[in-house]
Amino acid sequence: MTTTPEHDTRIATMTFSSVYPHYIAKVENKGRTKEELHQVISWLTGFNGNKLQELITKKVTFKVFFEEAKLNAHADKIKGVICGYRIENIETPLTKQVRYLDKLVDELAKGRKMEKILRT
Repeated sequence: MTTTPEHDTRIATMTFSSVYPHYIAKVENKGRTKEELHQVISWLTGFNGNKLQELITKKVTFKVFFEEAKLNAHADKIKGVICGYRIENIETPLTKQVRYLDKLVDELAKGRKMEKILRT
């Protein structure tokens, strides 16, 4: 399933700060912690806690969020289906990166071991 230009535009213009509380709620409702969430985000993006908070405060879009990120060299090992899309088949780089993050958050919430989530 490929994404549409409208879908890709919506993802690019969505702010990270609007989705972040949902990430926290999702993992905490399943017994995981905000610190574990930050570890996952840091692994994918290279952001430390201060940088992450700065981006949240600035209410940056996902486009800016991933432009400033240094994507982990092993991010391409993130595979599977998330939000109805097979990650490997997503052609738009930004949409793929956002779905990488969604998949990692989903794996964390489902109780997967951190070593597996971080592809170590």
